[in-house]
Amino acid sequence: MVWFLGLGIGGLLMLVLSLVFDGVLEGLFDGVGGLDGFLSLPVVAGFLSALGFTGALVLGTTGTGAGVATGAGAVAGVGVGWVTWRFSRALLHDPGAPAPRGEDLTGSSGSVVTAVPADGYGEVLLHLAGQPVKYAARAAGPVPRGTEVWVESVLSPTSVLVRPVDR
Repeated sequence: MVWFLGLGIGGLLMLVLSLVFDGVLEGLFDGVGGLDGFLSLPVVAGFLSALGFTGALVLGTTGTGAGVATGAGAVAGVGVGWVTWRFSRALLHDPGAPAPRGEDLTGSSGSVVTAVPADGYGEVLLHLAGQPVKYAARAAGPVPRGTEVWVESVLSPTSVLVRPVDR
């Protein structure tokens, strides 16, 4: 039983190491026929932990020998390894949302941080993808600091045309 518990604890330690040394085994087995990601450190750690702890559980609760406990542990290990592989693939291959673009600012609101003169540029604070970003701003007329504004159009990657919000 000590060997099985040692495998289980070793698998847990390997899982902790996989958090520290992320991607170590992936480079070693990169491109090996159909095993892409299946021999990653978290998958191997899950297999070893399930093999060890299931083997110890079967050996301790039943009167069977080490061969049956190893077989049960191997079946559990393959199951845990497969679930870990599928879960990591789902996390790593998430397409996610497209990157925000400057054109996404049209129609958004913000506030003036540096007054916008009638014939020059001021500064506005806008939120692009949830992040505050400061842009140079032009307006048809002067807009004082602190005024809430709407973006009418994007003039360049760093400047926008704004108008005050009518309340």
